Amino acid sequence: MKSIIPYSTAMVAAMIAGALVTEAKLPQPPNVVLVYLDDMGYGDLTITGATGYSTPNIDRMASHGVFFSHYYSPQAVCSASRAGLLTGCYPNRVGFAGAIDHSAKMGISSKEETIAQVLKKRGYATAAFGKWHLGVQKQFLPTHHGFDEYLGIPYSHDMWPNHPSAGKYYPPLPLIEGDQVIATNPDNAQFTTMFTERAVDFIRRSHSKPFFLYLAHPLPHVPLAVSDKFKGKSKQGLYGDVMMEIDWSIGQIFQTLKDLKLEKNTLVIFTSDNGPWINYGNHAGSTGGLREGKGTSFEGGQRVPCLMCWKGTIPEGFVCNKLVSGIDILPTLAAIAGAALPEKKIDGVNILSLMKGDLNANPRKSFYYYYRKNSLEAVSNGDWKLVFPHPGRTYEGFKPGKDGVPGGVNENFSFRSALYDLRRDPGERYNVAESNPEIVTELEKIANDAREDLGDEITKNPGKNRREPGRIQ
Repeated sequence: MKSIIPYSTAMVAAMIAGALVTEAKLPQPPNVVLVYLDDMGYGDLTITGATGYSTPNIDRMASHGVFFSHYYSPQAVCSASRAGLLTGCYPNRVGFAGAIDHSAKMGISSKEETIAQVLKKRGYATAAFGKWHLGVQKQFLPTHHGFDEYLGIPYSHDMWPNHPSAGKYYPPLPLIEGDQVIATNPDNAQFTTMFTERAVDFIRRSHSKPFFLYLAHPLPHVPLAVSDKFKGKSKQGLYGDVMMEIDWSIGQIFQTLKDLKLEKNTLVIFTSDNGPWINYGNHAGSTGGLREGKGTSFEGGQRVPCLMCWKGTIPEGFVCNKLVSGIDILPTLAAIAGAALPEKKIDGVNILSLMKGDLNANPRKSFYYYYRKNSLEAVSNGDWKLVFPHPGRTYEGFKPGKDGVPGGVNENFSFRSALYDLRRDPGERYNVAESNPEIVTELEKIANDAREDLGDEITKNPGKNRREPGRIQ
């Protein structure tokens, strides 16, 4: 039997001191800056083909980090996309569809955990600036879901009295700080500068501890507007001016990180909530040749640029062609920060291996394209995409709008089933189902799993594992 040796006071003091030294040597979790644009398309950056203006600061992110060429927004519309991004779930799992407005009696549930709540477990300071769109009532606002600070608008800034075709439906658009309205119908020409300046201020105030900054620019969503410093600067009209100011915003973020010597301990992520609203013509972005746009499950609606930069950790100038989605950001940030995942089931996967340049990694095997209330319109395994018969939006065959007035669109076009080889046909023009029946069978199995789990209105399957959003009683 081993004898028990009592610890002396000196020994206990030495052990505590050693533990403190060990704790002090633990690396601080990295800071995270997540920039989420609204309605920016795949072709809206210089590196993806934009002409008439340039985006040098965003391009520099690509040269110093990774460009994900096959990144998909969680869904092709505002609220659903943001719900998926911030919870790591397919939006329909957490009760979200479409784009909610001032009249909605629902929002993000208090039972769901956001990225901010996950990172706060590791001592992060958190802030959200810009567009929220996950519920307008106080209980749904960012400061009630893990964010220490918030300045922004609760939904899209076309949901206001100045909308060209909405009549008197919309009340004045609120500008909110914390959970209090501080102004109505703010000047949207100041949005990009206003939210950038608050973001820079937050970084300067918070850099002594790890921080998470969610900068959700309301632009380039219509109505377009730009500050005087970029007005008329591009050769692509107002849309180009707006993109140049957004690029300036990214430059301000990186300059601040450089000034504070935070580049090696800060991960910056840049992407968009969905593709361009292309019936707005010259006030819309570019899909870069992908089919359709916002509000569709075709590639132009959900495939958008995603760039990540983390000096010394992410390889420079790396292009990743593997399948990834916005729902993968939460579990990846949790892994990076050493934080516990949400207690409830999520759908995202950790893509840190891809970020670090592992060409053999393949963490995401498939992706579900849901739209409308809960319709499974397509599935993919990265290389192949199977589209199911469904009523949906099409912009094709209609004259686009001009100068802020929308053009035509068919919201109930009957799409037929089709299989597309996205390696050779990213524009989704050639149905190759007949020559690849084994691929169709494989993707139908993926779809059946999705329907059992999350449901599908097209096949009248309610699904077993959907959760309710928060609701006003």
